[in-house]
Amino acid sequence: MLTYARWKYFVILIALVLSALYALPNVFPQDPSVQVTASRGAKVDEALRTRVADNLKQAGITAKAVEIDKGNLLVRLNTPDQQVEAADALRQPLGSDYVVALNLASTVPNWLEKLGAKPMLLGLDLQGGVHFLMQVDQKAALDKRLDATAEDVRVALRDGRVRYESVERRANNTIVATLTNAADADKARQLIATGQPTLLVDEQGNTVSVRVPDAELQKMAVEAIEQNVGTLRNRINALGVAEPIIQRQGSDRIVVQLPGVQDTAQAKRILGATATLEYRGVVENANPYDAVASGNVPPEGRVYYRKELGPDGKPIPIILNKRVIASGDQLVGATSAMDPQTGTPAVSVRLNGVGGQRMFDYTTEHVGKPMAVVYIERIPEVRMVDGKEVRSTRINEEVISVANINGVFGKEFQTTGLGSSKEAADLALLLRSGSLAAPMDFVDERTVGPSLGRENVERGLTAVLYSFAFALIFFLVYYRVFGIITCLALLLNMLMLIAVMSLFGATLTLPGLAGIALTVGMSVDANVLINERIREELRAGLPPQAAIATGYDKASGTIADANMTAILAGIALFAFGTGPVKGFAVSMLVGIVTSLYTAVGVSRGLATLVYGGRRRLKSIWI
Repeated sequence: MLTYARWKYFVILIALVLSALYALPNVFPQDPSVQVTASRGAKVDEALRTRVADNLKQAGITAKAVEIDKGNLLVRLNTPDQQVEAADALRQPLGSDYVVALNLASTVPNWLEKLGAKPMLLGLDLQGGVHFLMQVDQKAALDKRLDATAEDVRVALRDGRVRYESVERRANNTIVATLTNAADADKARQLIATGQPTLLVDEQGNTVSVRVPDAELQKMAVEAIEQNVGTLRNRINALGVAEPIIQRQGSDRIVVQLPGVQDTAQAKRILGATATLEYRGVVENANPYDAVASGNVPPEGRVYYRKELGPDGKPIPIILNKRVIASGDQLVGATSAMDPQTGTPAVSVRLNGVGGQRMFDYTTEHVGKPMAVVYIERIPEVRMVDGKEVRSTRINEEVISVANINGVFGKEFQTTGLGSSKEAADLALLLRSGSLAAPMDFVDERTVGPSLGRENVERGLTAVLYSFAFALIFFLVYYRVFGIITCLALLLNMLMLIAVMSLFGATLTLPGLAGIALTVGMSVDANVLINERIREELRAGLPPQAAIATGYDKASGTIADANMTAILAGIALFAFGTGPVKGFAVSMLVGIVTSLYTAVGVSRGLATLVYGGRRRLKSIWI
């Protein structure tokens, strides 16, 4: 007989309410906006908000709102054209102290956000975003590895108590160690060969030559590319970008696509920066001002400059030891925090075993003496020389902190001296995600504007709506009352699909819209199977209520089998696909699951609600 449990109706009601609630944020459009981010040392405060509002007023631009949001200044505007005009009007007055970039601001009410409801994420082709093609400087990667190898040779000789005059790099990727005593050459060769088994080590007189073979150089180049891809992925994941595309192209290039990102300056700074920290001891009994003036720097030291300026408005020099105590390469974790003693921004650092042991040994021997923290950043630059682009990398080194070692410490400690909480968070992100094996240049940059993305959204939605409308009209004409039931089930299917994709942060792309259209067709197919099965049972002479129950029972197994093969195909696409293919797979998989429930469960509940309570039912409209 035609029955349906009451608790199942309760489940349908809950599904309807939750689907409507979590699909609702997609109704609220994003505001085209301009985001103003402070550079190092600048502040985002009420004075800046007033200044920006005055500049917009002078330019004749009326903003919807100028507000401080999560440490940045957000200018909400009415149209994309106003957005571009406002960005142009603010860049020159604000100068280099602030980064002005296009952005999209959410308009979802706070009460929805507190419930965890958020709009569906859109891909690069729908929401707009940035596309970068990055060239890896393989020569710099090899230089970095060779410098590290030279330092390893020095450490091996020092630990083995072999005295040497110099260790320097020569042509043909060779490192030559000149020993004080030629009798130690064989011992030095054995020490180096033991520590670096992949290198070619030869001795001649009082010199030991270490050469990196071509196979090892090729391996270094490949590892540099792979490390950069992994580092970029870590940094982008930490930025919270949904469905980014990061893949190797050719032998020395990397493609990065960031959907929804309009702040290209922030993206380029995070992606291209090679930032790290070095901990060095301070050379005592040396006057840095005299060393700078005369050029006579102690042989074990090197001149650096502190972050803060002196009374004369110039950077303060300081002489640090050439030998690095620990560096960012030995870092395991880094988190931004506030120093409990001074209340200033800081980064909590955790080193690996090697770095922690070096730090422990140094602090044990130098309690009460100063130690400096050097912040090193490689910044890509592009200059025009004789009408041609010349790409280079500027290395920015500054001492951000000098403090006395008050006690012995090892793996875990804090680095202070940072200008703002945002600077501490950015530094922690760069250190936590790993340093780039080699600097990279942005050889191509394309921005997909939100207006083009909006056009793609409108066309894609139009295609889905037309396919949906055609299906509804067909069902209403061909299946009468069961056509109405099927249409209601399809509407709930669409609502559930949008809600689930929004709730779990899935990204919608143009292929994803195609996947949604496909699931509409598959849901239609399931309802056709059910309705035709009911008609067959009616033609066989079964009573209407029994025909409905039998039709649903017999069609359900067929529908499940048919959709199972589609689910397996979708899982394969998701597991092995990337980018658009994965977006298509996500929308298809979610759509299949929701359509299975609505086509079989919801439609049966509605059919029971209409026909189940009638005792003398002689015919049904199907």
